[in-house]
Amino acid sequence: MQIDIITLLPELLHSPLQHSIMQRAQQKGHLTINLHQLRNWGIGKSKQVDDYQYGGGAGMVLMPGPISECIESLKEKTTYDEIIFLTPDGERYQQKIANQLSLQQNLLLICGHYKGIDQRIRDLYVTREISIGDYVLSGGELAAAVLVDSIGRLLPGVLNDETSALTDSFQDDLLAPPVYTRPASFKNIEVPPVLLSGHDQKIQDWRQEQSLANTEKRRPDLLDS
Repeated sequence: MQIDIITLLPELLHSPLQHSIMQRAQQKGHLTINLHQLRNWGIGKSKQVDDYQYGGGAGMVLMPGPISECIESLKEKTTYDEIIFLTPDGERYQQKIANQLSLQQNLLLICGHYKGIDQRIRDLYVTREISIGDYVLSGGELAAAVLVDSIGRLLPGVLNDETSALTDSFQDDLLAPPVYTRPASFKNIEVPPVLLSGHDQKIQDWRQEQSLANTEKRRPDLLDS
């Protein structure tokens, strides 16, 4: 998979995308991540990319020209399955969306900044708008990092145990069950005996029961849906 990211602050993405699982995904050749500095398509000697918004109001807006030229330049080399704008007013990001996107070959992410991007870019180019939560960040870079990580770990061959991602929270609209490791007794709290039994079916049944109970307690809305 190839993921291209248009950003004013590529430095914000270097660290989260160059360590741990994302690093291994790239080293193994399963994922290619390209960061594109929007100012390279800026206007004039100052490489301007933003301007005041029509109608007045606080905050600058990313101009349509530099973003359009950047997108057109990238599209000359790559055909994108989705062009995604990270924005607080997009659809709420969920595991099922990550699953869907992990099946694509080429994604282009646009990171907003200031008050966002000119609406005409959204109208002309963007195929999907995604929000990672009901709050506002300084820019779309952190949201882009969330998308890349959640998608990248689903790619075949990225995780050492490919079944691991299938048992994550939200994969079946349930939260994950409790997990335990050594020692079997810690501060007088014992690991549930069923997990030590070696009986696979009983363990699976216990985990399913615990997932249901955990979801009912913490996120009953998931059961309603």
